[in-house]
Amino acid sequence: MGVTDFSLLLRPDRGEAAHPLHLVDAELLPEWLKANAGSRRPLVEAARFEGKAGQLLVIPAAAGGDFEVLVGVGKLAQLSPWCLAAAAERLPEGSYRMAGEVPLGTAALGWLLAQHRLTRYKSKKDAGTGPRLLLSQEPARVEEMIRLADATALVRDLVDTPAADLGPAELEREVRDWAAASGVEVEVTKGDALEQGFPMIHAVGAAATAARAPRLIEAFHGDPSHPRLAIIGKGVVFDSGGLDIKPASGMRLMKKDMGGAAHAFALARLIVAERWPVRLHLLIPAVENAISSASFRPGDILVSRAGLTVEVDNTDAEGRLVLGDALTRAGEEKAETIVDFATLTGAARVALGPDLPATFSNDEELAGDLLASGTEVADPLWRMPLWDGYDEQLKSDLADMANSADSPFAGSITAALFLRRFVPEGARWAHLDTFAWRPAPRPGRPKGGEALGLRAVHAALAKRYRRK
Repeated sequence: MGVTDFSLLLRPDRGEAAHPLHLVDAELLPEWLKANAGSRRPLVEAARFEGKAGQLLVIPAAAGGDFEVLVGVGKLAQLSPWCLAAAAERLPEGSYRMAGEVPLGTAALGWLLAQHRLTRYKSKKDAGTGPRLLLSQEPARVEEMIRLADATALVRDLVDTPAADLGPAELEREVRDWAAASGVEVEVTKGDALEQGFPMIHAVGAAATAARAPRLIEAFHGDPSHPRLAIIGKGVVFDSGGLDIKPASGMRLMKKDMGGAAHAFALARLIVAERWPVRLHLLIPAVENAISSASFRPGDILVSRAGLTVEVDNTDAEGRLVLGDALTRAGEEKAETIVDFATLTGAARVALGPDLPATFSNDEELAGDLLASGTEVADPLWRMPLWDGYDEQLKSDLADMANSADSPFAGSITAALFLRRFVPEGARWAHLDTFAWRPAPRPGRPKGGEALGLRAVHAALAKRYRRK
């Protein structure tokens, strides 16, 4: 999956000619006008530039050169990752540098991502490289911002790719191509071995054609003596709902049902690129929940890899089935921390909307780290309870449990409780029920696939595991 070459758009400042960018907010603007505007003040006032977030004004250069740029940032003391995004979308190609001593933090991320689009399906592609930002403050953060932009763009591109072009085999190829270039070991289980070893993954994907056969993709990296970290992503490349078929309106966006896999894959790439001292285990159960004579049925009873039996109440509650087998496998490798990403329930969106991934954890410290890191990097999460009182809603008269609750209430919680039954004893575990989609565009964040929770989890785990 090709993404934008962000290294062309963000570089350390080596003194080349560049247009100054003045970051101002409403509070600072009068002071800036008094000190810097001069004869340009009437132009600024006539344009009704007030320093509001997203405002942009090109003004003549104060002394020579072509022009300078005023950028409204909302609050200068609290720069968001997206405060430069509108400028990056609208400014002409060329080089730009910050005027004054302004530490940008993660604001460069929005500058980069504002210039990324999936162009694979466009007959006419944009020419040029877009505006370039030169960093004189915090030049060491250039590589970090480029890595985060690459990871975010990868999630977006994978989610936006139509299901016809991104099946289980194509997901496997993405992982194998990365692994070959990064010294990562890959194991893929499919066919008879999948049916015998991972029955729930096999059952969900059994109705797909041979070319889109289900599989478990695993990748390993790092010293086996290091702390073991498992990252799992739901890889349902398209979800028809199975025999409990979705309506057309519910099926339209189901190419994004592998959004959890996209998040997990992008996070694994970050961890390997940053050389964390961990034994990384990436798991992607990749399936298509299709419809054929081989479909699993309501009322079927599946024997999971863990040995627990599961009665199928609803074939559209398939993501938790494939994750259950993957969680069991992560436990076999003695993972001390497990994080899974999944576009799991509509109930999470009803409760929290599209921007906030519902976050569940069996460990208070891990949960606290995730929430705090989400706030720090402006990638917010919201904790939801693993409420034991709802566990009985998963009861089955014939099997150890059902795959769907017998109540319409608390759907995201009962889904998380289902997953908890497969979490290995003693492991720290977090589950992110993420939307992986932006329904309306914002600066730097186009409508379509989106990484929601990726940077928060990366930052939280980095505090625990990344080499200082």
